[in-house]
Amino acid sequence: MGLLAGSTVMLLTLLWGSCVVVGKCDLLENSTTTDCQDTKGFSLFGSGVSTDVQTSYAARIMAISIFPFIIVQIPKIFKLHSGHRLTVLLGLIVAALLVLAYCLYQVFQPWIQRRRLEYARLKHVMSGLLRHAQMHVFGRLLDEDGTPNVPVIEKLFHKIDLDNDGKLERGELQAFIIGIKFEDVDLDSSLAVDQIMADFDRSHNHTIEKREFVDGILRWLEEAKHSVATSGAYSKKFLQDFHTRTREEHNLLLDKDDEDGEAIENPTWTCFKAISLLLLGTAMAAAFADPLVDAVHNFSNATSIPSFFISFIAMPLATNSSEAVSAIIFASRKKQRTLSLTFSEVYGAVTMNNTLCLAVFLALVYVRDLTWDFSAEVLVIFLVCTIMGLFTSFRTNFPLWTCFVAYLLYPLSLIIVYVLDFKFGWS
Repeated sequence: MGLLAGSTVMLLTLLWGSCVVVGKCDLLENSTTTDCQDTKGFSLFGSGVSTDVQTSYAARIMAISIFPFIIVQIPKIFKLHSGHRLTVLLGLIVAALLVLAYCLYQVFQPWIQRRRLEYARLKHVMSGLLRHAQMHVFGRLLDEDGTPNVPVIEKLFHKIDLDNDGKLERGELQAFIIGIKFEDVDLDSSLAVDQIMADFDRSHNHTIEKREFVDGILRWLEEAKHSVATSGAYSKKFLQDFHTRTREEHNLLLDKDDEDGEAIENPTWTCFKAISLLLLGTAMAAAFADPLVDAVHNFSNATSIPSFFISFIAMPLATNSSEAVSAIIFASRKKQRTLSLTFSEVYGAVTMNNTLCLAVFLALVYVRDLTWDFSAEVLVIFLVCTIMGLFTSFRTNFPLWTCFVAYLLYPLSLIIVYVLDFKFGWS
């Protein structure tokens, strides 16, 4: 239970705040951010992050997911002497139903998957454009030390600008994209143009001016640098490697189906494989649970540190480290699209903690007829999820100062648990 509470608190405090700091961009007067533009430093009100409206929906789902905790705590809240086992069963049923509802929501409203696919498609289009420019424009887009070659980028702009009016229109972009070969990826050129226009046209005049084009290419060259590992030297093969990687990412998300994901060659086998993997993961968790708890207790006895604080602080840092590093790297790209996906996945992870993980825990408590006595942990989860849920459900822009709200919740959670468990004897 300490690991469950610590994981939820860490995701919504330390990781959430770090993503705001790493992903911050300049805030405009209308409170929206400018992708990849971070000139205001650590201005508390002048810089920050923005997400799309779907991300706020994920935050609302996360806030709803705390209801099973409330149900289990009803006997404690009203000081009832009976009904403890019944409320554990009701909490288990509600948690299981919420897991099912969340899975069905992902199936029938797959906006997270679609957003990932849209981003992968745009990334593949841009990598193809960069690779094509490298092959057919005189000069290299990147010097060996990674410095962008702006004159070559300008030369590419003039090559696409067929009427030489100093701006790129939809027809010119589409004609250029059609001439780029994307191997086995079935690409809709009109959709690709829409995505490039949305990414490059910062003045919103439905054309891409020379400065916007150069800035856009520079941003994507930086994206390529972050995506492809190099030894410090950028060879001519660098952009080809970037294009190959984006094609693989696109195909993995698309799973070699059609663009809308309507056709699945063998749905029965796919379902069987998915269920088998879930059962395998559950079995692995069950097999390693006892050794993990024993290790925590032994370490606690050796160091005289309460086992709860080891599971609340140290264990979440270890178990969520890969997810945290991935989220921070994704947020560092400083784009609304990637930031939206990052925060959505954080909220999704907390939702699964509050539903699936809690359901497994409640099932053990009910089957073994154990005593539910985790009021301090539940209170911390409730407070953090409620505060961050309300804070993120009704806004899409987060100035830099908001990271301090998240950061302060972490030590506050530790203090609450310590006071309630060790001073008031809630444990």
